[in-house]
Amino acid sequence: MSEPTAPGGIRNAELLGVYTNDHLASATGGVELVSRMLGRWRGTAYEPRLQELLDELREERTALRTQMERLGLPVREYKQAAVWLGEKLSRAKLNGHLLSRSPLSDLVEFEFIATAVLAKRAGFETLRAAAEADPRIDRALFDRLIDQADKQHHWLADVRREVAAAVFGGSPEPADAAADT
Repeated sequence: MSEPTAPGGIRNAELLGVYTNDHLASATGGVELVSRMLGRWRGTAYEPRLQELLDELREERTALRTQMERLGLPVREYKQAAVWLGEKLSRAKLNGHLLSRSPLSDLVEFEFIATAVLAKRAGFETLRAAAEADPRIDRALFDRLIDQADKQHHWLADVRREVAAAVFGGSPEPADAAADT
């Protein structure tokens, strides 16, 4: 049974609060991960794009928080803190190297952030659709953020393939391009 429609037209506003808080917490994790990645790739060809990605992630997190405020949805700070701590703890994972950074860490980080961008994009699509039910949601903002996520993912997919080829060998071509040759 669904919750009654909230002022503005959103059904299940409490569930939307849970949903947006989960995405906001994930955005915090993304900012932390890309900050760490930026430190690793400083002085390389990847640095400018990682800095751009970090700036965009921060802007997206702010935009999501602003939309939550417009909808009267509370921000659950404990979720932000839990994801922040989880990202810090993930640095202690076993990666085949006890005292040094493994090249596998580079690949896993690019794979993770590329996948997270797809999940974020899905969240933006959901909120864009919810704009049809509630005019307080900025549909144009989410259209722009979806386009931005597409560009981010395209670049991250290319870099992920380059890093994978550097770690394991082979070609950094996309699978569909390799099949054409």
